[in-house]
Amino acid sequence: MSTYRSDVVGSLLRPAYLKQSRERHAKGEMTDAEFKKIEDRAVDEAIALQVQAGLDVVTDGEQRRYAFFGHLIDSVEGYDKFGGWAIPFRDEQGNELIFKRPVVVSRLKRIRPMCVEEFTYLRARADRAAKVTLISAQQAAAYYDPEKSKGAYATIDAYLADVVDILRTEIAELVHLGCTYIQVDAPQYAALLDPQIREGYRKRGNDPDRLLDRCIELDNAVIGDHATRGVTFGIHLCRGNNQSKFYASGGYEPIADVFRRTRFQRFLLEYDDERSGGFEPLRNVPEDRTVVLGLITTKKPALEKRDELKRRIEAAAKFVPMERLALSPQCGFASTEEGNLLTPEEEAAKLRLVAETAREVWGKA
Repeated sequence: MSTYRSDVVGSLLRPAYLKQSRERHAKGEMTDAEFKKIEDRAVDEAIALQVQAGLDVVTDGEQRRYAFFGHLIDSVEGYDKFGGWAIPFRDEQGNELIFKRPVVVSRLKRIRPMCVEEFTYLRARADRAAKVTLISAQQAAAYYDPEKSKGAYATIDAYLADVVDILRTEIAELVHLGCTYIQVDAPQYAALLDPQIREGYRKRGNDPDRLLDRCIELDNAVIGDHATRGVTFGIHLCRGNNQSKFYASGGYEPIADVFRRTRFQRFLLEYDDERSGGFEPLRNVPEDRTVVLGLITTKKPALEKRDELKRRIEAAAKFVPMERLALSPQCGFASTEEGNLLTPEEEAAKLRLVAETAREVWGKA
């Protein structure tokens, strides 16, 4: 397994011209070919930004997606894009954003690959490790509604069986094309670490620990045996990220089984503020796994102090040896195309800080 000391979670801010073109394309005012050239330009710029920052790993910035989960909704028939239950995001000042999720309303049908275009384009232009980000099955579980979805799937388990098949097919194609680093985005785990949300599950008759068991089973089923064949699988855990707002808080202890029982080799963990708790749960990480510390926030423009980052890395090293640690932002800069409340210049400064701090701590790769 390769050790990448400076990593990136996935999404980058979308340039204004891309967002405007996506809107025009959706209205039929721009052809597919014209829009594809615009997407390509945005991806080229995203790659250049990461290379100039000096990161060990690059993604395509999720420039081709309207949201981090958009590759599922745009590639698979069966979803109502905005018909699902709403989830509230908030910030420390109490400002709230209501975000409507997709919902499955008919049998799923994969109409095209989800990430293959993203990877093959990135692979051809990247001079370093190229990572693909993929939605987790348990995140897709949030798109099942007992009433709205029952006409398509009588049970959530029947729905998730199809989701797992689709994700396994996607991973097999990516591996065949030479992809060696796949990150599974799993913010839905945040609902299982937040004390208030866990209590809400209990009141609705759901045992959060049984839900955790199901999530782990789904993730392991999606990975299959690919992790033993030279492919690095990472899981990204955060507490929600939408226009600089979040939806959960709490340390990792309630979901420590994710560390102990999943097949992921890299754990990309949000650790940018007190909402993430302490480093103590990292004692549950097996000795052959890597922890990527998400110490640099993507939600706020202020640039972290390098000495403070080093101090926190040393604190984490009390639970996971330094040689099994790495550094990244805590989440993407634009989990949805609206993006977080930073400028492109502030984004670039944070990416440089990741790479430069990693080189100072671990040396040049």
